Amino acid sequence: MHQYELMVILDPSVEEKTVEPSLEKFLKVITAAKGTVDTLSIWGRRRLAYEIQKKSEGIYAVVNMTAPSEAVIELDRQLNLSEAVMRTKVLRAEDVQFTITPIEYVAEKSYEKPPRKSAPKKDASDKPAAKKAEAVAEEAAAE
Repeated sequence: MHQYELMVILDPSVEEKTVEPSLEKFLKVITAAKGTVDTLSIWGRRRLAYEIQKKSEGIYAVVNMTAPSEAVIELDRQLNLSEAVMRTKVLRAEDVQFTITPIEYVAEKSYEKPPRKSAPKKDASDKPAAKKAEAVAEEAAAE
């Protein structure tokens, strides 16, 4: 028997209070095969990264279990046949601690921009109007 982690995304139209009993119904496959369900954690309604079946939200649940591989394959098959289940992912966990910790908020470092360098000041003679005035003055002097 091996340790597995199962993540299930359920249809958001399912009521959250019925999620745990419905998952336990599916998990009877594991207990019937002499496996154990270590933890069942319902994360609740979350926004999906992309739409699945034209839905932008789903109810997430994570199950950690120890079971024979045949039982896990059967569980995954039954979950995929259910209309309430949008996605499943079963991973074989090797030396994994079954602790789910909430994501800690890490404040972003404030990045201070260096002060802007001012553009070098230009002479009045660099302006087109000043050059035109000089050209007119030179023309007048030449005459």
